[in-house]
Amino acid sequence: MRIVIAVFLFSVWSTMGSAQAISPIFEFRAAWIATVENIDWPSKKGLSTEEQKAEFIKLINLLQSIGMNAVIVQVRPVADAFYPSDLEPWSEYLSGVQGKAPFPFYDPLAFMIEEAHKRHMEFHAWLNPYRAVFNLGSSSISPSHITRKHPEWFINYAGKKYFNPGLPQVREFIKEVVSDMVKRYKVDAIHMDDYFYPYPVGNKEFNDNKAYYLYGNNLSKANWRRSNCDSIITLLSTTIKTIAPKVKFGISPFGVWRNISIDSTGSNTKAGLTNYDDLYADILLWLSKGWIDYVVPQLYWERGHKLCDYDTLLEWWNNHTYGRQLYIGHTLERVGHSIAWRNKSEIPDEINNLREYMTTNGSAYFSAGIFRNNPNGWNDSLRTNYYRLPAIIPPMSWIDSVVPAKPTVVAIDNNKVSVSYPGKEDIKGYAIFDMSPVVEESLGYATLIKIMYTRKKMVLDINDLLMIKGDKIFVAAISEGNNISECVRAF
Repeated sequence: MRIVIAVFLFSVWSTMGSAQAISPIFEFRAAWIATVENIDWPSKKGLSTEEQKAEFIKLINLLQSIGMNAVIVQVRPVADAFYPSDLEPWSEYLSGVQGKAPFPFYDPLAFMIEEAHKRHMEFHAWLNPYRAVFNLGSSSISPSHITRKHPEWFINYAGKKYFNPGLPQVREFIKEVVSDMVKRYKVDAIHMDDYFYPYPVGNKEFNDNKAYYLYGNNLSKANWRRSNCDSIITLLSTTIKTIAPKVKFGISPFGVWRNISIDSTGSNTKAGLTNYDDLYADILLWLSKGWIDYVVPQLYWERGHKLCDYDTLLEWWNNHTYGRQLYIGHTLERVGHSIAWRNKSEIPDEINNLREYMTTNGSAYFSAGIFRNNPNGWNDSLRTNYYRLPAIIPPMSWIDSVVPAKPTVVAIDNNKVSVSYPGKEDIKGYAIFDMSPVVEESLGYATLIKIMYTRKKMVLDINDLLMIKGDKIFVAAISEGNNISECVRAF
């Protein structure tokens, strides 16, 4: 049996990318919940506390029902906060007035984390690093907002206000915001999206000349800007890992790093702008240096797109993970804010394709609110097919490599066994595997059929596992870091 177990564990990892034969045992399945401009939640400004809570519960229940195991929630859209903070004012997207606390008072971030964890879903806190005012003409700006306290830190550009990434004091301030959050809240990850230097708008200039003159260090402006983004990433990475070593740090960049026409290491695409050249975000450097734990490139183009083909970019990103985790960002909107993809099987096809790669670890969808309408029946496809079976969020060995002890299984009768955990460390629960088609000589594929979220002793009843037709059921313990133990035969 020891040999069988060892081969089985290898089989779990080596086959997790297979789409046709098995649902992956390890897979990140998330949706972005955007709060800026009330895109996903709350549905509008000024809702009561109870209305906000009810909306969030309804939304997260929907996501759970279609198989999601994580949420990425925007908790700092414009240098504001969805939680009480001494550094930044309450978000206007709650009450309608920036700086006004919810009434009756509650802490939305604490509430959302609790609701996610109740459902055994990870909570990734999504922060916009540099956007400070969304609309210079209409946004509510509190007297306590950082733009009022330090107007010299900011640059107006294309109707919005941005932090100047070239100022050391800006980077220090953002570090304090992140530090405060990971100290006070049990977030599973800090997540940042694609807004580093702003997307270019026509011929408008992002005027950071004064900072460049002071801190340019004889670099070209482009290289100086990239070094500023490198600096904030390294600073935040060190801060997060020092305070909370098990909290992950992820980035969701624009889908094209560089075009091959400019850089031979770039993708065979013809994107009009790129991370490296226009947003000054050198994602590959951050991955190769281990400064971030995961990357979610926004591959919002369909398969066969003439300029940025999904399949081409999927392969390119898989070839450039540098050992970090890769999740694919999908859109439920077509570019131009329409859900009318030419091919209604677009999202299912994208899932099939990404599961062919061993180095792709899951998906994230923009954005959660669109699932309310079951666009093109995709909710049903996920619930009944692609996400019908559960998945464990992939472990990150550089964060936590401790494998839990194997559980103890004692037969009660022919249909029931008692399962307990003999170790002292905390575990999430137990993974139940069907290995009916497996023989000792060749384990082949194992199927994760259920996750039991309990550390306590439990009774496993074969009659409750209605999908099982075979007679080889195994159980393994799952650590807090998502590592699984050796498996023990249950039936």
